[in-house]
Amino acid sequence: MKLALMQPYFFPYLGYFSLLAAVDRFVFYDEVQWIKNGWVNRNRVLVGGATSYLTVPVRDAGPSRTIAEVEVAKDAGWRRKMFEMVRHAYRKAPYFAPVHDLLQQAVPEAQPHVSAMAKASVRLVAGYLALPVELVDDPGRQGEPGLIGPERVLGVCRDEKATAYWNLPGGKALYDAERFQAAGVALRFVEPVLEPYPQFAAAFVPGLSMLDVLMHNSPQEARRMAEAGVPA
Repeated sequence: MKLALMQPYFFPYLGYFSLLAAVDRFVFYDEVQWIKNGWVNRNRVLVGGATSYLTVPVRDAGPSRTIAEVEVAKDAGWRRKMFEMVRHAYRKAPYFAPVHDLLQQAVPEAQPHVSAMAKASVRLVAGYLALPVELVDDPGRQGEPGLIGPERVLGVCRDEKATAYWNLPGGKALYDAERFQAAGVALRFVEPVLEPYPQFAAAFVPGLSMLDVLMHNSPQEARRMAEAGVPA
């Protein structure tokens, strides 16, 4: 069984979905320290041809709290501003209507936790692309208490009976293939292909939120783009 483990990000970039396309099961890993200016509550889109952050505001966030504990700011006005920002930026995009609907579904007023919104954004896009991956929450039972980093990941692999662990390219500096091999787990990495596509910008801007990809490409084409990052 092919497994991936990752923090939930808010409408993450294409490479995140290459990771989903590579595995059978994907575990949302949110029982880890909150990092300021990370990707859990924000991502980049194009507004007027320039990059701008699409952000879910949070409160009482800091290194003493886990991603799962951080709550969304009480001011409900940010949703309206977010929807208006995206509508202004992408209303002429060929797939604006269904993709704007995904955004609205991901940030319901009744949801107090930003992690849940990030997870919802990933689940909604995975469903929109019809990716055959099982998305599950971190059950908080992996390994021994206090384990972090590679040991925690290997604990997940053991509990999930994984034969292969997949990660984004940034994980190459974190994980030792021999250590995984000794545990009976193959260590693999996706290689995201950020190929140009039509955008509302003078020059192509790679690595934006998946929202930008979906606004300009059909679900079938966007899935093909995600799968292109999975090595044979």
